[in-house]
Amino acid sequence: MPENFYGGLDFGTSGARISIINLNKKLVYSNSVPYSYCFKNPNSWIKSCENLLVNLPIEVKINLNKLAISGTSGTLTASNLQGEPIGEAIPYDQACSENKSLLESLTYGEDHLRTPYSSLAKALKLIDKYGTNILLRHQSDWITGWFLKDWTHGEEGNNLKLGWDLKKESWPNTYLKTSWQKCLPQIIKSGKILGQVNFDLAERFNLNKKLILISGTTDSNAGLIAADLGKKDGLTVLGKTIVVKKIIDNPIKKQGITTHRLNGDWICGGASNSGCGILSQFFSDLEIKELSRQINPSKNTSLNLLPLNSKGERFPDNNANLEPILDPRPVSDLLYLHALFEGLAKIELKGWEKLEELTGSLPKKIITIGKGSKNPQWRKIREKIINIPIVSCNKTASFGTALLAINSK
Repeated sequence: MPENFYGGLDFGTSGARISIINLNKKLVYSNSVPYSYCFKNPNSWIKSCENLLVNLPIEVKINLNKLAISGTSGTLTASNLQGEPIGEAIPYDQACSENKSLLESLTYGEDHLRTPYSSLAKALKLIDKYGTNILLRHQSDWITGWFLKDWTHGEEGNNLKLGWDLKKESWPNTYLKTSWQKCLPQIIKSGKILGQVNFDLAERFNLNKKLILISGTTDSNAGLIAADLGKKDGLTVLGKTIVVKKIIDNPIKKQGITTHRLNGDWICGGASNSGCGILSQFFSDLEIKELSRQINPSKNTSLNLLPLNSKGERFPDNNANLEPILDPRPVSDLLYLHALFEGLAKIELKGWEKLEELTGSLPKKIITIGKGSKNPQWRKIREKIINIPIVSCNKTASFGTALLAINSK
């Protein structure tokens, strides 16, 4: 009898990754590809997806039972009613300040939506640009719709920044009288069955025609599933940006904070606009690896950098006008990389202090996943500055998404 496989696709800032697991939750195949075009172009997401599907081993394709998809939280795209993208998506780290008074009138008492980084602010900008005869979908939901050729649904966690209320399980009452409520998705919980893959798409890629699509999650939540986070643990995702998350007792609604519900737990966290993205502006991956080996983590540089990827910050400071501090740049590349690591660790520390302020406790241990988790010198610098034990997890977000697929109901 052929083995059944379960897949997770994760779409990050620079590319996409697929993980395939078997019934024993063992990783049997993984692959990643960069985007062909820019991140803002939804066709780039599909092109990378097609590349991953083409390269899947035939045994996996024909026995792929379930598939779930995760994507960057807060990246919103507009499409026509047939699901075809209109223009570029608005990425998670872009502030949209054009409709401040309207945003405030729609979000009384909902501080977490009263920020130019919210998906609601992005939605209002897209509606201004394209009208109300459109679909508004987050990255993960739109790609899932592509597999089904049905863009009806949106997963609850991906739509919190658009205004979905997890406790009430509804959109805000202020949305009811708007002309654009019809643009919003029908919300479904994470890990639920959506339907079978579109027949023509299955034929085109030689996929199992009974492949079931599962409602996905955000990329950082997928990382949390992969890391198997405990109640006293914290999670730091070191990708292009820095995300910190922990399990809490009761949901929190504050600017810059997102509270998810996952596997019966409340998860709160925040995402900075700093991270590995700033490192790649100055150094190649090989340079970072070679220079890192020469860093002495027990020493301080005395440089005080604020290494944001660009102007503006979401968390731990919610300030769309905050400017990066990347100077003075020393002559030594080694010293500069060391200082950037320190600056990033200080931002992470402020993130954990913000969560402590809101939740009353710090984690006993921090589990780290993502590209930056593989750097031992950076980990030691972080441990020294944050003063909490840190362990690296080599599991990927796509592996967590595959676990979501296998555990679906």
